Amino acid sequence: MQKERPLSPHLQVYKPQLTSMLSILHRGTGIFLSLGAPFLVYWLAAIAGGPQAYEKVHTLAQNWFVTLLLLGWVFSLYYHLCNGIRHLFWDVGRGFDIEDLYKSGWMVLGAALGLTVLTVILAVGRMGGA
Repeated sequence: MQKERPLSPHLQVYKPQLTSMLSILHRGTGIFLSLGAPFLVYWLAAIAGGPQAYEKVHTLAQNWFVTLLLLGWVFSLYYHLCNGIRHLFWDVGRGFDIEDLYKSGWMVLGAALGLTVLTVILAVGRMGGA
């Protein structure tokens, strides 16, 4: 009798590595950015709609859950941007050594986190410490 074997390797076969996790995160942040785009459109429409429309968006954004989503969206934007730049280097054939892959991966994470924190600091400063 023939053994039943999976058609392809499954996740439980592989040990998670930084490179695979960053690849999955890149796809996830792309999806999250797409899901956040309608809120961006709503925000821009509220700005164009005047002070009353903008006040509704501002009130909505002060909800803790919406604030958390916005924070995640900002991180997703910066991560996807930084990792996209990393991919541009790969497109010209640079950075494929294992050491370079890990170094650039950590740099992408650090840059995304740093830019997110900087954005939060600047945003809180502009809102008067709210």
